Amino acid sequence: MSSHHSNPRALLNTASRSLIERVHRAGRPPMAAMTPAQAREFYDIGGPMLDLQPAPHVDRVHNLTIPARDGHAMPARLYAPQSDTALPVLLYIHGGGFTVGSLTTHDVLCRQLSRQGHCAVVSLDYRLAPEHRFPTAVHDSWDALNWLQQHGQSLGLDTTRMAVGGDSAGGTLAAVCALMARDTGLPLRLQMLFYPGCIARQDTASHHTFADGFMLDKVTVDWFFANYIDDNDRDNWRFAPMNASDHTGLAPAWIGLAECDPLVDEGVQYADTLRMAGVPVDLDIYKGVVHGFITMGRAIPDALQAHADAGRALKHAFES
Repeated sequence: MSSHHSNPRALLNTASRSLIERVHRAGRPPMAAMTPAQAREFYDIGGPMLDLQPAPHVDRVHNLTIPARDGHAMPARLYAPQSDTALPVLLYIHGGGFTVGSLTTHDVLCRQLSRQGHCAVVSLDYRLAPEHRFPTAVHDSWDALNWLQQHGQSLGLDTTRMAVGGDSAGGTLAAVCALMARDTGLPLRLQMLFYPGCIARQDTASHHTFADGFMLDKVTVDWFFANYIDDNDRDNWRFAPMNASDHTGLAPAWIGLAECDPLVDEGVQYADTLRMAGVPVDLDIYKGVVHGFITMGRAIPDALQAHADAGRALKHAFES
């Protein structure tokens, strides 16, 4: 890995460097200086400005709600191509440090995955911290996956062909859902993990190398996790899927990482852990890009390659 690079900024590609310079010039306060409500609004408005415009066309897009175990109605959005037959489905769990992010911030990505994967995508609005701390997001994600398996047919979905995916904190939740699915015998074709958080303590080399000035700063990571989880819960595998006692028998994984990302080392470690346990793993590391790039298609064109790669992995998993 490039984690011990003497000048990590030299690793950035032109688009990523230009984006970081623009953000720096704009002089915006870090999310950690905002209230969670302000940070969510900021991300809902600012995030999509970096993404593809206009949003790619998908034949069917409609909102629904999915009940959580405590009766809370979780907003969700279904994306699907026109089809005469039942479609395989990806449950997509958005990133945002368990604190920010919404159906809005990941709308373009979910459209792209539906188009490229030739499948339905259900994007989930799980409950966010600090109002809802660990393990609510885990419960919400798992409840949605189970609900989809039980009720997906009424939405025109083929519930024998399901996948789970997410980015960043959503990648963590997707990896945890894959572990729970194995333990309960819920069959999944794929776990799609974009730069997931996998470890309990952020102590890898890449967390030091890319701690500041690479879009996801250490101060933001610390703020997210303080919002979400008590320190004495951090070793729990439902926060740190690397800590699960057994990784055998999990759904095949497609893992997409950003080279200049504090989370890159733990993503590689998780890929290795899964491989050692006999899980088929497809790992793509996108050179010169930063955390969050897959929802920045207008600013960082490499996102389009990642969308295509993830879509191909989905298509392949659903066809096999």
